[in-house]
Parts: sequence; structure tokens; C-alpha cells
Amino acid sequence: MPTSRPVAALEGALDVPAVVPGAVCHRGVTYVAREGYRPLLMDVHVPLGATAAPCVLWIHGGAWWSGDRREQPSNWRRPGVLFSLLVEAGLAVATVDYRLSREAAWPAQYEDVAEALRFLRAHADLLRVDPARVAAAGDSAGGHLAAMLALRGTGPTAVQAAALLYAVTDLRDFDVSATLSPEELLASPEGLLMGVLPDDDPDRWTDASPISHVHADAPPTLLITGDTDLVVPARQSVRMHEALVAAGAEDVVLDLVPGADHCFGGVDEEEPLRRTVAFLADRLRR
Repeated sequence: MPTSRPVAALEGALDVPAVVPGAVCHRGVTYVAREGYRPLLMDVHVPLGATAAPCVLWIHGGAWWSGDRREQPSNWRRPGVLFSLLVEAGLAVATVDYRLSREAAWPAQYEDVAEALRFLRAHADLLRVDPARVAAAGDSAGGHLAAMLALRGTGPTAVQAAALLYAVTDLRDFDVSATLSPEELLASPEGLLMGVLPDDDPDRWTDASPISHVHADAPPTLLITGDTDLVVPARQSVRMHEALVAAGAEDVVLDLVPGADHCFGGVDEEEPLRRTVAFLADRLRR
């Protein structure tokens, strides 16, 4: 069973210098420790003076096999730009580590980010975040995990909004997959995540794809991606938008960024990031 860090230990961990302007920054807080695995950490950046700030759980990308909570895409020109924009908008941001695919196969990653949500809500008073106003957001592989939270979360793991940045929504919908040998597919990011070939366990691959879980009660969701993304095809966001609308979801926005590649490469990333923050701020304050 996972164990969360005791509140007394958490209080000691919160007394750290700020790393996001205008925020009280709680760094390196253990949100879950599972026997046999490294402790998983989160950083929480809360606007100065806030007593119950709406909060965004940010899930990093990296093909499920790399990255950590402190990183943003290397092509983003302003360090920490997204965290700063969220804090400037009056939102707290909790950015989390999770087990990578060479550490554990699916659904370990989903279990970890769901546990992060439980931890946030359990310690909302101490962290000065509002447990009733929490969004999930992430980019690429992190967007996949944010989408799964948005569509499958219930009770303490439910979210009130989601922002999916060039997110993987269908694990089998990649242009390159058809050209790979079984050995190459198993060594791909999706194959390593799943630990099995899709033809050997199609139900497992389907269940791990957010597009298989769309429903009418999905929270307000933004799908934002470059229209020339060469890593995660823009059609993954387009089809996800279509599926959510067809299912009866009432608040789903598709934002295709002209000329942008993966991670908004080729354009000024701050513009789509500002639209993302504006969407989250609006939905979390309704």
C-alpha cells in the first residue's frame, strides 16, 4: 500500500526558498512512497497571500520514459514560463514526478498521478489550495495522463478542468507504428509503457487510451496542439475533440496552433501557453 508523508514531516519540507516569482514554493515534498520504488516528489507553487488558491496539477511529458517535475520543454525560451504564468493568473501549480516506463509498466503512471491528487486534497489546508477547484494539465505523455485523470477520476481523484497540450489520446494512432517490427514497437515509447504488443493484448492498449473513455460528464477540457506536430499527430487532438462532443461533453475547446510542431516548436510558445492558462483560470473560477 502507498504511504504519504506525515503532515509533521511535510511542514518541515515547506520552508524552502521561492523559485517561481510571486509564489511560496514548496519543493521536494514526498507525496507517495511505495516499497521497492523511489519516493515520488511534487513541488507546489502557491501565489503569495493565497489562502485557498485554485490549483493545477501539472504532469510533465517525455514519452513516459524521461523528464521530471522541474522540467519544461527545452525549446521554451523563458525558464519556468508556464509555472510563472499560472501563478501570475492567481493559480497554484503542483508539478509531480511519476514512475517512468523503465521503472514500471502501465498503469503505474496513472496510479501515481491519481495518488498525487489525493495527497493535494488531503493537505489542501496546509498547502493553501482549494480542494474543490483542481485541474489536470500536461504535455505530450503528460497530457495523456492528464486526460486519463479527467475522464476516469472520481471522488478525490476527480478534476474540475483539464488542459491537454499536444497530448497522446490514442496509443495506437501513430504514423510510424505501421513501419516498425514487433521488436521495434515493443521498444518504442508506447511499447515500453504497455509492456506488451498491441496485437497480443488489444484490450490493454485500448483501455490505456483516453479516447476510449470519453463521456458526457467530462470536465471542461482544452485540447491545444500544433497543426504540424511531427511527434504526436494533430489528428489525435482533433479526434479526441470530436469524440468528446459526440459523447455529449458540454465544454470542449480545440485550439490548433498554426505552424507549430511538437512542444509548440517553430512559434512563440508563450502565446498558446497564455491561452492555456486563461482557459484554466476561467474554468476554475466558475
